[in-house]
Amino acid sequence: MFAIDINWARILSHLYHLAIAYILALPIGWDRETSKRHFGLRTFPLVALAACGFMLTGIYVLDTSGAEGRVLQGVITGIGFIGGGAILKGDSTVKGTATAASIWNTGAIGIAVAYSRLEIAIILSLLNFLTLRLVGGVKEKVKSH
Repeated sequence: MFAIDINWARILSHLYHLAIAYILALPIGWDRETSKRHFGLRTFPLVALAACGFMLTGIYVLDTSGAEGRVLQGVITGIGFIGGGAILKGDSTVKGTATAASIWNTGAIGIAVAYSRLEIAIILSLLNFLTLRLVGGVKEKVKSH
């Protein structure tokens, strides 16, 4: 018979990390959703979740730090590619750069959580959210003057 050895403690640990990454990305997604951007409440938590999941896999499955580093490089590159899709160029305008940067930052949140660096992830989430909320208003005021 085929037996499956399930490590429930590890499953709970991974679930904890993935949930934290998801939760820390929600405020950023909420901001983009309420700002009527084309990426929002679904995209940002999923990016954080995927980045965290890839890094957890790299940390716990791969047996060399070099391989883990290659996973990190791939995640960063892949998230940059997704962010590139958020940038729209018009005749004389470019839109979506803050959304693209936020997608990239959300990936960094997921990676930080995977490495149990919650202080980094919390700071990234907070600063990203505050930048979108506060600096965006300042930017509009500067444009109007």
